[in-house]
Amino acid sequence: MGLILLYGLWTLRAPQRPSAGPVAASTVAPTSLTAEMIPLVSGDEPVVEIFTKAGCPVCHVIPGIPGANGQVGPALTLGVTGGQRLADPSYRGRAATVHEYVVESVVAPSVFVVPGYPERTMPEWYGAKLSALALEKIAGYLEHQTGTATVP
Repeated sequence: MGLILLYGLWTLRAPQRPSAGPVAASTVAPTSLTAEMIPLVSGDEPVVEIFTKAGCPVCHVIPGIPGANGQVGPALTLGVTGGQRLADPSYRGRAATVHEYVVESVVAPSVFVVPGYPERTMPEWYGAKLSALALEKIAGYLEHQTGTATVP
């Protein structure tokens, strides 16, 4: 009786697939998430949430965004300063409009660093952590901001 029970259990076990040989480490799925794998925002969020989740208020003053009183980066009143920055003789970017300048500043922040602010402060990876929709919402919002913040 014991042999029959053992035989029954043995036949019910999961079938083993033949081995195809060793598996290369690069084809193995990661076992844990890393920061690079997680987007900051998708763009489906309201604009205030996009700025907040992306951490922009930590470094910038942004009119209309609660808690955006940062002092590390320039005030984001691009409705006033955007045209000035595009006309700055030291500007070497490719943007033709303030909207394009905002996107360029996020995707490639070292193209133009606002005079008076330290270089390499804005993370280069920001553009990769925001969706195209989020970037469009950010640019659309900032190109119209003329707040009362002190601007360089």
